[in-house]
Amino acid sequence: MLEIDLKGKKAFVAGIGDDRGYGWSIAKALAEAGAEIIIGTWAPIYNIFKTSWELGKFDQSRRLTDGSMMNPLDIYPMDASFDTPQEVPEKVRENKRYKACKNYTLSEVAASLARDFGSIDMLVHSLANAPEVKHSLLNTSRDGYLAAVSSSAYSFISLVKHCAPFMPKGGAVLSLTYIAAERAIPGYGGGMSSAKAALESDTRMLAWEVGRQYQLRVNTISAGALGSRAARAIGFIDAMIEYAHQNAPLQKALRADEVGHAGCFLLSPLASAITGVTLYVDNGLHAMGIAPNSPMLKRSSK
Repeated sequence: MLEIDLKGKKAFVAGIGDDRGYGWSIAKALAEAGAEIIIGTWAPIYNIFKTSWELGKFDQSRRLTDGSMMNPLDIYPMDASFDTPQEVPEKVRENKRYKACKNYTLSEVAASLARDFGSIDMLVHSLANAPEVKHSLLNTSRDGYLAAVSSSAYSFISLVKHCAPFMPKGGAVLSLTYIAAERAIPGYGGGMSSAKAALESDTRMLAWEVGRQYQLRVNTISAGALGSRAARAIGFIDAMIEYAHQNAPLQKALRADEVGHAGCFLLSPLASAITGVTLYVDNGLHAMGIAPNSPMLKRSSK
C-alpha cells in the first residue's frame, strides 16, 4: 500500500492563528503522516494562541486518527512584515503585544529554528495580510498596496532565503495562493490580488533558484474559499463559498483537510519530481470560464 511516511521529518508551518485555516489543516496532515510540527503565529496574537492551546480549546481539532494529539515542538511569534529587528518601527516595538515577544522578525525566526532544531525538512508559508483589503484596487493607497505585497508575497521569499541554508537536500517548500492571482475577483482588494500574482510568479522563480542551489522543491496551492478567521476579513467570504458551490464542477463543500492532504503530498517524497507548480484545490472552479448559474444563461435558454 502506497503511503506518505514523514516520520523523522520536521516541518515549520508559518501563519497558524487558530484551528480553522489551511495552515492548520496542512500541519495536521503532516502530523498524521508522522512529521514533527513547529508553528509560527502572528506576534500580536501569540499569547492568546498559546493560552488557547494550553487551555485545551484546540483539543478536538488537533486529535489525530490514532487518538493521539498534534503537539508542536515549539510555537514561535513572528511578523511577516519585518526581516530584521532594525526594520521594526519604534511604535511597533513599544506596542504591549509586541513587547511580550522576542525574535519575531523573519531572520530571527529562521535563526531560532536553526539553533533549536538544527534543520527543518519542510517549510509552509500560510501568511497573507492587506490592511486595505476591503478597498478596491483603484482606491488602495501606495502604503496599503506595498504592505499587502510585503507581508503576503515578499515574506515568502524572505523565509525561503533564511531557511533554505539549513534545509537538507530533497526538502520542500509550500505556500498558499488564490485564483484572484489570475482572474478578476471583485471585492478582493487592497493589493491582495497583486500579492497573490507575485507569489505565484515567485514560486516559479524560487523553484529554479533554490532547486539549483539547495536541491529544494517549491510549490504553491491555489485553494478555494474557506470561512477561516483570516478570510472573514475580506467581508464577503460566505458569498464566495456559495458561488463556488453553485458553479464549480464538483458541487460540494470544500473541506480544509482536502487542502491539507494536497499540501502533505506536495511536501512528501511522493512529489519528488514536482516543483514550480500551482496546484488548484478548489473543486475545479478555476477551470470555469462562465458561471453556470448566471441569469444571462437562464435568459438565453428561454
